[in-house]
Amino acid sequence: MTNCLILAAGEGKRLRPITDNCPKGLVSLLGKPLISHQINNLDALGIQNIAIVTGYKAEKFNTLNYETFHNEFYNKTNMVESLFAARLFLERTQSDIIISYGDIVYEKKNLNTVLKTNGDIVVMVDDGWLDLWSIRNENPLVDAETLKYGANGQIEELGKKPKSISEIEGQYTGLIKIPHNKIVDFISFYDQLDHSILYEGRTFKQMYMTTFLQLLINAGWMIMPAHVNHGWLEIDTFGDLKLYEKLSAEGKLDAFWKVNE
Repeated sequence: MTNCLILAAGEGKRLRPITDNCPKGLVSLLGKPLISHQINNLDALGIQNIAIVTGYKAEKFNTLNYETFHNEFYNKTNMVESLFAARLFLERTQSDIIISYGDIVYEKKNLNTVLKTNGDIVVMVDDGWLDLWSIRNENPLVDAETLKYGANGQIEELGKKPKSISEIEGQYTGLIKIPHNKIVDFISFYDQLDHSILYEGRTFKQMYMTTFLQLLINAGWMIMPAHVNHGWLEIDTFGDLKLYEKLSAEGKLDAFWKVNE
């Protein structure tokens, strides 16, 4: 049975004032916390062993009654350190693990695509990303990242700052699957990294998840895309939230993400 770890330590500074008293993962979208949207779809596909990595206002997650792991340095670190704050969860699992950022929502069909895709690591990639990025930003390149494929369809580059749309063959979404047979190697790879050097200009503790995935790619891991076309949202700013609520009121949000599906 697949497990899921939701990385929800973030403060969500760009979602203020909503996050003055609420962690980013519990921000409400269309009347329901972001994490609850995720949990509904996880439950629907039989994924019930769910844990949450907390940080900012960690106590707010207690009412959900899920196991939690705490990243006490949430304000100084990034997603990789949040992931390994739950090292025990990784080590004891007996099945595949879904890793999900706490500030996204996705449809059940997208999650199912991730579950059915094979690879050393699987990441959900939105082939239709430009539609969403174009309504979120005047210049889609402002907040997008590169993603390029190799000869066998594997991801060979991700997470860099693009200079043109042509460098983005899809968009990384923050939903990852680690197959059970790769978990020990995944942890070992992390343990063997040099803590004294910079990674894409950031310290080891501040490393981005895309940087970590790129290191795996460079070491020969097959990071495979689970291709989707829309069916998910990223909620990163107050503007994102207002935009999605506006689109929903106008009956236009379904083109990007259908709630409860």
